[in-house]
Amino acid sequence: MALADSIRDNYDRVADEYARRIFDELRNKPLDRQLLERFASATAGSGLLCDIGCGPGHVGRYLHDAGAEVFGVDLSPAMLGKARELNPGMQFRRGNMLALDLPDHSLAGITAFYAIVNLPPDALPTAFRELHRVLQPDGLLLLAFHIGSEARHLTEFLDRPVDLDFYFFQPEGIRSMLEEAGFAIDEIVERDPYPEVEHPTRRAYIFARKPVRGA
Repeated sequence: MALADSIRDNYDRVADEYARRIFDELRNKPLDRQLLERFASATAGSGLLCDIGCGPGHVGRYLHDAGAEVFGVDLSPAMLGKARELNPGMQFRRGNMLALDLPDHSLAGITAFYAIVNLPPDALPTAFRELHRVLQPDGLLLLAFHIGSEARHLTEFLDRPVDLDFYFFQPEGIRSMLEEAGFAIDEIVERDPYPEVEHPTRRAYIFARKPVRGA
């Protein structure tokens, strides 16, 4: 089975429970809220934003409530169904970050919170080139992921049977791949997990910008 098909099918199985557990999580994550507010401010008035791997739409909702024009993209039809149910008035589309159905230079900003966690390292250059392609010059990416150097295979996730790999990455390795895709790195932020709120792994956030040609 193709990678995207496998990820889609697994998240279709867990969509209801994932949405139940995740949708309100930002209220307990002050740094995440701060970074999203910074992202919204940095992209204000620049154009359309996209939340890649949007899940139930909570990150996009936060940006929407901050005044951004934003839509969500996800592989899983079931997850998109939950996003539309939970976020009336917002737009959500099915899409694959390895081959985005979006025009070149069409977005002012992209958030991708844990959108790469199910992608093996050899798929990341393709994903990052796609994100770079669809951003307009001076467009901003905010990428979040788990810090580590391992892969974990799960046969159960959120009390549902799955066949799903999760990947952890070192920030400097992701920095290098983003730079190879054409991004300039504005900042890398790391934090420890919030106890009793999320999986106990250290987190990284990278602000990466598509340079203006000739600047």
